[in-house]
Parts: sequence; C-alpha cells; structure tokens
Amino acid sequence: MSLADRLKETPAGVTLCPLEDIPDPGSRGFVLEIRQRMFHGFVVRRGSEVFGYVDQCPHMGLPLARTLDDYLVPSGTLIACGWHGALFEISDGRCVGGPCAGAELHPWPVAVRAGMVVTA
Repeated sequence: MSLADRLKETPAGVTLCPLEDIPDPGSRGFVLEIRQRMFHGFVVRRGSEVFGYVDQCPHMGLPLARTLDDYLVPSGTLIACGWHGALFEISDGRCVGGPCAGAELHPWPVAVRAGMVVTA
C-alpha cells in the first residue's frame, strides 16, 4: 500500500490511550486499521491539551518521525520533520521553518475524555 492510499481521517470515539501514556510535553504515533486501510497519525501533548495530526509531511509526503514517537524538537515546543527539518506549530500544524514554510499538517481531531485520548 502506497503513502497515497493511506486514510486521512478516522471515525470519532476511538480510544487511543490514557493521557498519562504520552509524556508532557511529548508525542506518540498511532496506526489504525479501518476497513482494510491504514491510518497513520500522531498526538502531541501539552499539559492537559492534545493535538492530533496525520503523520505526513506536506513537503514530501513522508511520515515525520524517523524514530518511534519522536515528533518534537528537544525543547518540546515545535513538531519537526525528521527527514527534511521542517518545523511546525503544535497548536495549528502551520510550518514555520524549512522546505514547506507556510504549508500545514493535516489535522486529526482528538480530545481527552475521562483521562483517555480519543478521536473526536
């Protein structure tokens, strides 16, 4: 299955993990199989807030992390593409540096409900 065949959205209400399983600040990748197709996304945690994005850089279409769950710069303040160095705002996915400046990550709606991270 090619990267173009991957799903870009998921149904609401899928439980992903307890919030405490994601470091603060930190990130975690998720792969979901939905109707025999795959969805690749990641969640970034900042305190009690979570932000979700499809795991695909707008520059080359590759997944952002080169290492499992490694989506943030060391300070935890920006999302980083491990392949080409693009930098993205956590709150809105807007690229603020690198080869795709001005582009945006595709949002993946997520929320925290009763201490669990779920799709929204």
